[in-house]
Amino acid sequence: MVIGDSDTALIALWNKIVSAPTELAEAYAALWFQQIGREREYYDYIRAEFNESRRPEHFLYLLVRCVKAAVRYNAAGEFNQSPDNRRKGTRPDTLRKHLLAASGLLRGRCQIRDSDYQVLLDEATPDDVVYLDPPYQGICNNRDPRYKQRVQFDTFVETLDALNRRSIAYIVSYDGRTGRRRHGEFLPDFLNLERIELPAGRSTQATLLGRNETTFESLYLSPALMLHSDQPVPLRASMPMQMTLFG
Repeated sequence: MVIGDSDTALIALWNKIVSAPTELAEAYAALWFQQIGREREYYDYIRAEFNESRRPEHFLYLLVRCVKAAVRYNAAGEFNQSPDNRRKGTRPDTLRKHLLAASGLLRGRCQIRDSDYQVLLDEATPDDVVYLDPPYQGICNNRDPRYKQRVQFDTFVETLDALNRRSIAYIVSYDGRTGRRRHGEFLPDFLNLERIELPAGRSTQATLLGRNETTFESLYLSPALMLHSDQPVPLRASMPMQMTLFG
């Protein structure tokens, strides 16, 4: 298995999870207990420390405390997501179990790569399955640079078309809708992808506006994957910008 992302802080965290989960768990526990009674102030302090040092335990703490566990950066490349002030983050004993489980699953079975997704895709073969989880359309543009790297729609479509021509099996999570409102443009028909809608729960924004709407996320399956869906194949996880961690 190959796990790749161009966010160096995220890759450093995954390397720590796989190679030193107990050390990471202890460092996180120290941060978690130090925040008690001053959670908001402490979050701001750790966020500033992370933007200076990029330490994995600081990043992990921010991920479990920030809104929707969603990584956000400003134009200067600094982590700027706000905290979810309703909670203190995952308890240390619970997170330790998650870290040890992830390490046990991945250690000795994967490569973790700091790389652009197109570089990793060039290495994919018809024996692989590629999972791509780029930033959703509409939340990443020049005026709102929430991710380290932006994925242009046309370029991404060309990349998927090239994978089809190479008979690469892949899965893409890319767009969606809330009610009748679409988030971004659906991937074009000529790619011959199988599109599945997955319910992602009630829309928080719609609820605040007094509407009861469910958000659906799109999952696309490639022609090569559908052709060989009954045959087990190795996994190559190429996640250009986002990866959900423990929250």
